[in-house]
Amino acid sequence: MPSTAYSAELRPDPVLRRFVLGTGAVLGLLGCIAVLTLPWPPLWRAIAAVTWAGSVSWELARLRLAWRDCMAFRLGGDGSAAALGRDGHWRPATLLADGVLVRRWGWIRLRSASGRVYAERLQVIWRHVGAHQ
Repeated sequence: MPSTAYSAELRPDPVLRRFVLGTGAVLGLLGCIAVLTLPWPPLWRAIAAVTWAGSVSWELARLRLAWRDCMAFRLGGDGSAAALGRDGHWRPATLLADGVLVRRWGWIRLRSASGRVYAERLQVIWRHVGAHQ
C-alpha cells in the first residue's frame, strides 16, 4: 500500500526578511569599521574596506533579488521543492544539501529554476504524529 504523499508549504515573513537584510547591512558596516582599524597602511585599509563593503552589498542584493522571486516555497517528502513566484505560479526549485536543522530553528538553502540561490531561516516545531500536548 503506497504511503500518503507529504508536502509542506511555507510562507516566509516579509518583516523578518527585512530584519535579516537590515542586520546584514549593520554588520557589514561594523565590518568596514573593523577593517579601518587594522594596523595596515591607509591605502590597504581603504582597499580592504571597499572590497568588504562591495562583497556585503553584493550578497545582500543577491538575497533580496532571490526573495523577491519567492513568495513561498513547498517542500515534498520525496525531497522535491518548488518556489511560488510573484506571478502566482509554482516553479521547480532544488533543495540544497547544506541546510541546518536543530531543536528550535532551521536554515535551508534553495536554488530557484532561474539559478538564484537563497536561504530561509525557519522556526521548527517538532510534533510526533499521534502525540497529545
